[in-house]
Amino acid sequence: MSEQLNILVIIPARGGSKGIPRKNLRALAGNPLIYYSIKNALSSKYQPDVYVSSEDSEILSIAQKIGAKTIHRNINDAEDATTLDPVIHKAWQLAQAIEQKTYDLVVTLQPTSPLLKVESLDKAIDKFIENEEIDTVISAVNDTHLTWKIENSSYKPNYAKRVNRQQLPPVFKETGGFLITRASNISENNRIGKNVDLFILSDKESIDIDNYADWGLCEYYLKRKRLLFVVSGYQEIGLGHVYNTLLLANDIVDHEVLFLVDDKSQMAFDKISSKNYPVYKQAEADIVEDIKKLNPDIVINDMLDTDKSYIQALKAQGFKVINFEDLGSGAKLADLTINAIYPEDEVVPNHYFGYKYFVLRDEFILTPPAPVKQKVSTVLLSFGGVDPNNYTQKVLSVIYDECQSKNIKIKVVTGFGYQRFESLESFNGIEVYNNVQNISDYMRQADLIFTSAGRTTYEIASLAVPAIVLAQNERELTHFFANAEHGFVNLGLGTLVDDKKVLETFVHLVESVEQRQYMSQLMSECDLVSGRNRVVSLIKQVINT
Repeated sequence: MSEQLNILVIIPARGGSKGIPRKNLRALAGNPLIYYSIKNALSSKYQPDVYVSSEDSEILSIAQKIGAKTIHRNINDAEDATTLDPVIHKAWQLAQAIEQKTYDLVVTLQPTSPLLKVESLDKAIDKFIENEEIDTVISAVNDTHLTWKIENSSYKPNYAKRVNRQQLPPVFKETGGFLITRASNISENNRIGKNVDLFILSDKESIDIDNYADWGLCEYYLKRKRLLFVVSGYQEIGLGHVYNTLLLANDIVDHEVLFLVDDKSQMAFDKISSKNYPVYKQAEADIVEDIKKLNPDIVINDMLDTDKSYIQALKAQGFKVINFEDLGSGAKLADLTINAIYPEDEVVPNHYFGYKYFVLRDEFILTPPAPVKQKVSTVLLSFGGVDPNNYTQKVLSVIYDECQSKNIKIKVVTGFGYQRFESLESFNGIEVYNNVQNISDYMRQADLIFTSAGRTTYEIASLAVPAIVLAQNERELTHFFANAEHGFVNLGLGTLVDDKKVLETFVHLVESVEQRQYMSQLMSECDLVSGRNRVVSLIKQVINT
């Protein structure tokens, strides 16, 4: 049946709009407003004839360049009070004469609905094909609310009881999207048949530009990009990548944000889900296939090293690529690579590295540095989200007796993935906190901190609290920030550090306020607070190019 239908799309476009002068020709997200309705019509799977009706020669000229045919409307049919029925009637008759065919369906497509999807237009036409009894389909939106009316000069409610919106009888409002009707319904004073059906649009698609506020909202949606964070986070590597991307997602409010985790990263999936972001887990053998299904504009990788073939596959799809903490062969092919934690030994365009590009959480940005006290009264142990080597237990066994003898309180903050709590049970009097939401408070209250060589060192430095570092693995040994230059005592790979060295270092710092003051001073000299703004600015540059 669809092959037998002749379909005409008429786009009425006056030149004399008052609310927004020259509205139909003004640039919206880089294109004239009328561009979007013409492109929708031309993109329909039904391949209709597309005509623009206007009294304005400039509108007609632009419409032709975009690909539409045109009908010059009489100036008398373009007044403010002119209804569309006679305009559509005349355009329909002229189009039939020009094309030498009889149309079955006539679609009025308004240029003021630029967010309408061609898929919605085609589905509305599908309704005619599926049901021959339908005479007219009108685009609409659910507009159910508590409403009022004027009756005898007084306001009266249109409802019997004040209930939630979901409990009210549904009310639907016509949008400016489209009106599709059988040609037999068209006359100078009518376009609507007896049997009317509504096609319900999403709130976004239903926006009809009537004023500058509507214009600004459409501009926002049309410029909005889809960003996909591809992230890893599991027992062996912890959740640092997850926390980093969640911070960036919070700062990117102008665009749609999605997450994808690899098939090993259930921990990452659970953490991201808890923050109410849309998150997907790898389902295909090649994660590129999962990415293609989500069809982002930008892919942001924070998943350890990438290889050349992976980045090439992404760029072959036309995706822009941003990588974090990437020392792999794929890093050089990315549109932007940011390595706040790892050093780079060569100059590469669009690569930024160093602590100036660390993404600091809000709680640390808003927490002032801690003053160094004369006496150490509290020591904090915080070895990241997982602490795979259980350095928490290792350090406790070394410093516990010393702390007991000097009345030093021991606090332990474990992360999201820590599972060795039974190993801490023998240490009486310590305070253990799991997966806290305000770790900056615990850090600032401490006089000395034991930590691993990951992202936590940057957070500690932002508070200027003296710290002893034990690297969790060989990769952490390459983290160049946690060193003496920036105020840390780094003991190297923790699995190779003997207990005696740990205790000697701890006792020395407890007894030397001068050493702790110097460490705090060096940390304070690092500008970590501005790093997040720098990174977000770089990401936006890639998005906007």
